[in-house]
Amino acid sequence: MAYKYTPSFFLLLFVTLFLTSSYVIQAEARNLLEVTIPELPKPELPHLPEIPTLPKLEFPEIPKPELPTLPKPEFPEIPKPEFPPFPKAELPTLPKLEIPVIPKPELPTLSKPEIPQVPKKP
Repeated sequence: MAYKYTPSFFLLLFVTLFLTSSYVIQAEARNLLEVTIPELPKPELPHLPEIPTLPKLEFPEIPKPELPTLPKPEFPEIPKPEFPPFPKAELPTLPKLEIPVIPKPELPTLSKPEIPQVPKKP
């Protein structure tokens, strides 16, 4: 039972640390923006000696080898297989079903209601 309130304590500690750390970051950023950095003079680099260029190499021409042409192989023709025709399946004819006619419901005709006249005000 001693660890009953520990998770809620850690949550409160986490929220407190999160809120205080965000304020510190903003304050430090403001200080960085206000600081001026002095300009340093550019150092002079010593002169580098020029590198001599290499002579251009010339390679002798190599003749292209000629490949011998191979004769085109001739294959014998394969006859197409002939299959006997499949017998057609005869399906029995189904009798046509007659749908019974349902009579349409007739709504009773209502006579026009007679509205009594409202007496006029004198």
